Amino acid sequence: MRTKSTLKNTINVITLGCSKNTYDSEVLMGQLKANKKNVVHQKKGNIVVINTCGFINNAKEESINTILKNTRLKELGEIDKLFVTGCLSERYKEDLRSEIPEVDQYFGTSELPSLLKVLGADYKHELIGERIKTTPLNYSYLKISEGCDRPCSFCAIPLMRGVHKSTPIENLVLEATKLAENGVKELILIAQDLTYYGLDLYKKRNLASLLKELVKIKGIEWIRLHYAFPTGFPFEVLTLMKNEPKICNYLDIPLQHISDNILKSMKRGTNYEKTTELINKFREIIPDISIRTTFIVGYPGETENDFKLLLNWIKKMKFERLGCFKYSHEENTSAYKLTDDVPEKIKNNRLSEIMQTQRNISHKLNQKLVGRIFKCIIDRKEGKYFVGRTEMDSPDVDNEVLVDASKFYLKKGEFVELIITEASDYDLFAIPFRAN
Repeated sequence: MRTKSTLKNTINVITLGCSKNTYDSEVLMGQLKANKKNVVHQKKGNIVVINTCGFINNAKEESINTILKNTRLKELGEIDKLFVTGCLSERYKEDLRSEIPEVDQYFGTSELPSLLKVLGADYKHELIGERIKTTPLNYSYLKISEGCDRPCSFCAIPLMRGVHKSTPIENLVLEATKLAENGVKELILIAQDLTYYGLDLYKKRNLASLLKELVKIKGIEWIRLHYAFPTGFPFEVLTLMKNEPKICNYLDIPLQHISDNILKSMKRGTNYEKTTELINKFREIIPDISIRTTFIVGYPGETENDFKLLLNWIKKMKFERLGCFKYSHEENTSAYKLTDDVPEKIKNNRLSEIMQTQRNISHKLNQKLVGRIFKCIIDRKEGKYFVGRTEMDSPDVDNEVLVDASKFYLKKGEFVELIITEASDYDLFAIPFRAN
């Protein structure tokens, strides 16, 4: 029997996918709040907006399953209206309309004003930096540009996010200042490619100029860099990182592969020699830098020799942080013209082998941290532990520092000095330094 929802005029925003979607959802909710709308995040409401991801197969499946789950809730009368936005909707809007007509309306990644209109709200251009945060109080993502101009053969991001478009420095400084005034201590800079920042607005790579302005903001203590591209890297950023204590000695730089044959097919604009030289140069300039990278296994034409070269290179380079994905054959990318010829079983085996190798590397690196003292930020309390991070770790994807909450009290959102007492593959255990 159909029952009518009792949650009147409450808009529930559901966020799927990456940190860029998190940012977009926060902006959407900020706009809705400014329009006096009752908005919640991933709770309950009679109006649902799903911010989807369409990057790879697993993400697309999660998005589709979430849409279908909410169409069933709509049929049962538990929700009244259902809207879908984000990357999946941008990429497959017509297909989705045909296959899942129960959704009231679909919107792309650049259609925020239209989405707001159907929700009974006006897009307010003056709301620079006004967001409803979904992350812990102490950190926030700062999206410095949208879209991407890179030609990577496997990537569908330009299809969903468009061409690269930088946000002006003055707008980002204003947004970051407002975040700091509301208690944010750590800015995590995100983009499809940080290193491309400014080329469209300032006719030069201008990430260093942006960073010089952000470090001036009172209350911001850490600035972390995500998603740099390995070609054309602006080394003045490394110099700034070395000399400016607010900029974390941390860099997320997805490398994707190391075989020259695969890199050429991927259209990455680099090779084994140049990539090795780049990583070595990073570590020469900043010896204690933590480098996070990601790789793809099972790309079309990846031979056993290509994979072994990658695996051995990972063993040699000993990255502090590493993720790995199976190749996803995505329509309308240039790699889609290739034959997806690596069997799924082999993809899974290669993925497992790389992650086991990284687990061993991480374990050995973590053991060297025992006895050392680190400045850590406390993100949350979970179970019997306070959970924090060092400068070397980004939220959700990297190591965490665990402190026994039954023995010590730590304030969430604050920095504290911790001494590492024990380490596992991906977790560090600690006690407060100079604990009372």
